Amino acid sequence: MAIRKILLPISSAAAGEPALATAVVVAKIWGAHVAALHVHVDSRDVAPLAGEGLSGAMIEEMMAATEKESSERASSVRSLFDQAIAEHGIKLGAPQSGERVATASFTVATGREEELVAQQARLADLTVVTHPDVGGDGAAADALHAVLFDSGRPVLLAPEEAPATIGRRICIGWNGTAESASAVTAALPWLEEAEAVRILSSEGYQRRGPAAQELVPYLALHGISAEIGMFGPVDGVVGAGLLAAATEFNADLVAMGAYSHSRLRQLILGGVTRHVLEHARLPILMNR
Repeated sequence: MAIRKILLPISSAAAGEPALATAVVVAKIWGAHVAALHVHVDSRDVAPLAGEGLSGAMIEEMMAATEKESSERASSVRSLFDQAIAEHGIKLGAPQSGERVATASFTVATGREEELVAQQARLADLTVVTHPDVGGDGAAADALHAVLFDSGRPVLLAPEEAPATIGRRICIGWNGTAESASAVTAALPWLEEAEAVRILSSEGYQRRGPAAQELVPYLALHGISAEIGMFGPVDGVVGAGLLAAATEFNADLVAMGAYSHSRLRQLILGGVTRHVLEHARLPILMNR
């Protein structure tokens, strides 16, 4: 299945620029539609957070300030979107039936961002999100986890600097789990078009399930030739070893499962997913 629709949640202009640039690259590769989504904060949500001791006038003033800030942010995001679309020659509007050219649209919705993003992601082939470190905006991390945990669809983590290419040299982070199997399924369109594919495997990464050697013939049935690359931890960190192995391969895309262990356990003890989310400098395609 080719990629035809890309959801692009943009919370702010500062945080959204790398994700927008990455989504444009993907759209051009696949002739896909970029559905940019900006979620406008509902000023009425401020009132329950105001607490006791504030007069009605003070609450109204807070709501007005929130509305003004939200409108200004939406305007700056729209300007960023329009500029990027014009620079890259992307057609604005919905694609025609059977059309295979990059197109884009921009929608503003009001509500809770993580809920709306997860809902819209269910009808997208891919959601591109900003790296959590970009722009100092926690909304990016919220959107990423909303897609991973509540959409059933893959997410592409955009690096801090938009890549020149995506999907020519692909690494698969394989550990035999259901999450890594879902990631392979999501990556199949990319893998079928890639110039080189390497399966990254490690004793410290493998869980109960099929080994990397069993993934090779499965991919071959899809016409995909893949080699196996073994890696070890770097300074005792498996995630660092995986990223180092991907860099050594000159990968421009890593496909991997997310949160084989619970998110809480990863937050407390660390884990491969957490390390990759914090340190990746190339596009990461994740699913669970």
